[in-house]
Amino acid sequence: MTASTMQAHSTPAPSSVAPPPVTASAPSSWRGWLAQRPSVFTLALIVLVCLGVGAINPSFFQLPVLFDIVRACTVLGLFALGVLIVLAAGGIDVSFAAIAALTMYSITKLVLNYFPDTHIAVLLVAGAASGAVLGVFNGLLVHWLKAPSLIVTIGTQYLYRGILLTFVGTVFFMNVPAPMDAFGKLALWRFDTPQGLHVVLPATVLVLAGAAVLTWWLLNRTLIGRAVYAIGGSLAIAERLGYNLRTVHVFVFAYAGFLSGLAGIVHVSSTRLANPFDLVGNELDVIAAVILGGARITGGSGTVGGTLLGVVLVTLINNVLILAGVPSTWQKVIIGAFILVAGACFAMRKQG
Repeated sequence: MTASTMQAHSTPAPSSVAPPPVTASAPSSWRGWLAQRPSVFTLALIVLVCLGVGAINPSFFQLPVLFDIVRACTVLGLFALGVLIVLAAGGIDVSFAAIAALTMYSITKLVLNYFPDTHIAVLLVAGAASGAVLGVFNGLLVHWLKAPSLIVTIGTQYLYRGILLTFVGTVFFMNVPAPMDAFGKLALWRFDTPQGLHVVLPATVLVLAGAAVLTWWLLNRTLIGRAVYAIGGSLAIAERLGYNLRTVHVFVFAYAGFLSGLAGIVHVSSTRLANPFDLVGNELDVIAAVILGGARITGGSGTVGGTLLGVVLVTLINNVLILAGVPSTWQKVIIGAFILVAGACFAMRKQG
């Protein structure tokens, strides 16, 4: 037997060598697990807020409060789902509230003056279509100008607001069209409490439920959803894979406008008031909800479930902390603190 043969027999084949076990410390393990599941962190914050408020004011754990939270989540949730799909593609949109205000006020005024008996389904479709058209304009500008979408949508936000206040009108409409009024009063469930309170679960929440299902399906079951995440994850790689950037840009902003138009009609129906100054000013709350739901501001991530949890958390802070005696001036402080904590937690995804 030659020396080379002996060496071959004495040295195990590379394929038979087991790799050394990878050991991770317990802290990094749970941090990594949590960082990969940001919605769990958001849910934990919701539970903490609920337990804290309920401990101070036990009346929090009542069905009327739950219904009020659901009602308050509807319009904010529609906005947040639109922002989610834009953020997932690596962009950002701050014009959604202006789109909703222009759409809802214009349609309300038009219906009151010319088509008072229009069915609510037609009004919802008209609102969604009008918002989508304005969103397409956003997407085309982002693609043509090659400018950051934040800058573009700040510009269109002022443009849409200026058109509304200059050419459409500034008069409050207290007498909204009858179909909107009836839709706002439509209830999925209503009952009277022993304390004499009339509790209603509004049917408008079905619009949010439908939008959530549609958004989930688009992001997780369609080619355009894959393109959205691909472009948000790496624009250069997405281009090499052959994704059409113009199509994706137009789609995400059109979809955000589509949901904003729906939100405008739902808002008028719920409040029974068409106010051209409504809705504008809650852009940061919506973006905060999406970020708290686990979406990265740089794109390529985000889920519908996490976004809805973020909406619930922001709604709780804005509407329920008063029950615990927390002054309203502290609401933004608490939301900001939660964003900082969530940002530090979610940043661990880059270290995994």
